Parts: sequence; structure tokens; C-alpha cells
Amino acid sequence: MQKINLNTGTLSIKNLQAKPVRTACLMVVVAILAFTIFGGSVITMNLSQGLDTIQKRFGADLMVVPEGSSGKAETLLLRGGINFFYFNPEITEKILQENGVIKASPQLYLASLSDSACCDEEVQLIAYDPASDFVVQPWTSEKYSESVTDGQVVVGNNVSIRRNGRILLLGHEYPVAAQLSSSASGFDTSIFMTMNTMKSVISRAQASGINFLPDNYADGMISAVLVKIDQNVSPSVIADNIRKQESAEVVISQGVFSRISSALSGFVMYIQFFSIALWALAAVVLAAVYSGSIHERKKEFALLRIIGATRKRLVGIVLCESSLVGIAGGAIGIALACMFIFPFADLISIKLDLPYLDPSIIGIIKLVAVSLLISAAVGPLASLYSAQKISKAETYFTMREGE
Repeated sequence: MQKINLNTGTLSIKNLQAKPVRTACLMVVVAILAFTIFGGSVITMNLSQGLDTIQKRFGADLMVVPEGSSGKAETLLLRGGINFFYFNPEITEKILQENGVIKASPQLYLASLSDSACCDEEVQLIAYDPASDFVVQPWTSEKYSESVTDGQVVVGNNVSIRRNGRILLLGHEYPVAAQLSSSASGFDTSIFMTMNTMKSVISRAQASGINFLPDNYADGMISAVLVKIDQNVSPSVIADNIRKQESAEVVISQGVFSRISSALSGFVMYIQFFSIALWALAAVVLAAVYSGSIHERKKEFALLRIIGATRKRLVGIVLCESSLVGIAGGAIGIALACMFIFPFADLISIKLDLPYLDPSIIGIIKLVAVSLLISAAVGPLASLYSAQKISKAETYFTMREGE
């Protein structure tokens, strides 16, 4: 005769297998809970990391742009795309004369073309002045220890590089000095170069008969001035002074990031509230299901008592079953969340209109562990009352019920 192992784990598994429909329904409830908790946590963590990274990477307190271009400037900063606008470079020196301004560095924005014979892909081209720059060069130093020279380019994380380490821009290949790490901003799809390199790009393009510049472009024009101010001076005061004296608009980075932070805080609160409400609902549903299920299994538990199972053993069986359901359902929910969230990260960022940065492996592992723990805990907590109740039932009267 084959010996059957009747330990708590084996009995729990066999009980779950004996009622596949009921077990599947319980797993679905837990899976929905795990999907919401893990998915919401991943999204909020990605958004928080994205905002933190873009704040550190931008490095400027103010961004001065031509009149009517502030919206384009914010779009370029946060979401990328192709934007270009121009004004006179003399404004840089005027801004430096403002009280409270520590640094001011010009940038020039152009767009490559999408023609494969001309360019590898359509991207934003950003030129900076190495002598005054305090934004781009700190990024490049993370990936490239030397200074980027004229003729070289630095590409964003999402820009494709040829196998030879170069990229085709307007009919000419340029060596890529470094590829920046992801910043969750529009700069991930941009190419950076010195002002002299930009002049070379424009000259080569014009010599090849490629005319992609707007009519109002003239040699020496710039697109924006990035400004670093004294921390003891209000950014809004300097911004107002610049607006009054120059025909320009000023984007205050603190204001932009504050709006994003406010939107992110609202989103996080919504996710937290929804997760708590769903956890409570799942606990109520599971408690009702376990109560009905255990009531139907009264004689089964009475028989276990007759053959020697202790009251503690009965409670252990019920809690083990609910734990197994919680772990399995939680794992399914987390797996489904991964399938929906990670492949569509870019779409999520666009729909939420917020910076979005994929988390580290360690961060994901921590979220998986916490989500699985919360999901696994809801079952035992929901079944605890019913388990204790059935363990206290009198075996004799339970077996005689219905006679």
C-alpha cells in the first residue's frame, strides 16, 4: 500500500486541487490586487525617478527663449520632439549683467531630416558653448572623461549609433564621443555638439544643397540661454527683470518641476487610495468566500479531528491554503503587470505627460517582494476568523448534523 504524506502542506495542496474552480476564483481576486499594487508602485517609482533625474540633469534655474516659444521649450525639455526657435545672441551678455545671475550659456536648436540618404533618423540637434556651458558637459563627463572636441557629437540614450561608432547627419558621418544614460527627458532623443560643430553641420548641408533652416535664421543666432542664479535671489524676480528689458520669455525650471511634482503627488495619492480600497475589498471578498467554503467543509475537518488532527493543525491547513492561493495569485498578478507596464513605458509616459524612467533591477526586486508579501497576507488574514471558528467546533455534533 502506498504511503500518503498527510503533512499540512500536502493536505493544503490536495484540497486546492480538489476544487479547481474555487481555487481559480480566489487566485483571480488576489491577482487583481497584486496587479494594482505592483503596477501602481512601478509607475509611481518610475515617475519619481524620472522627475528627480531630469531636475539633476537640467542644472539651470532659468531658460530664456524668444517670445512665444516657452511652450516649445518646455516640450523640448520634458518630452523631446523637434522644436526650433531663434533670437539674437547679444541677449546672453545682457542677461549676464542682471543682478543675481551667476552663469549664462547659449544653446542653438536645429532639426535633422528624416530622409535616410541624409540622416540616420530625425532628431533634435542641440549646440552648446563649451566655454560657458554648465549643463551639457557635466552629463558627458559621466560617460566620457575627456572634453568633447569640435567634430564630435554626444547622443542621447534613445539615439541609434552605427556599428562604426558614427552617426549620419545631413550627409556626413560624425564620430560619437559618448552616449548619455537615460534622463527621462526630451534630451534622450537629442544630439549634442559644440557651436563650431553645428556651424560645420550647417555648412556641409548647404554645400550639399540641403536647405533645412527657417527663413529667419542668420549666422550666429541662438535658440535659448540657460541661466544659473544666486540661490539667495528669487528666480521670479530675475525672470521679471529679463522679460521687462528683453523681448523674450523666461521658463523658470522650479515652476515647471513644481507643476510636475504636484501632478505626480496627486497621481501617487490616487494609486495609494485605490490600492488600499482594493486591498480592503479583496479581504472582504476572500473572507466571505473562505467562510462559505469552510462551512461546507465542516465534516471534512471533523474527520481530520477524528483521525488525530489537532485544532492547531486545522487552523494551519486553512492558513496554508490561503497563503498558497495568495502567493500564486500574487505571482500571476505581478507577471501580468510586468507584461503590460514594461513594454509600454514610452506610451505610459506620453499618456501621463510626465517624465518616466525605468527603475533598477534592485528596485524591481524590492517591489516584487513587497507586492507579493501584501498579496500573500490578505488570504490568511481573511481566513483567520473562519479557521479559528472551525477549529473550535465540536466533532460529534458536526458529524451528526443533518441526521
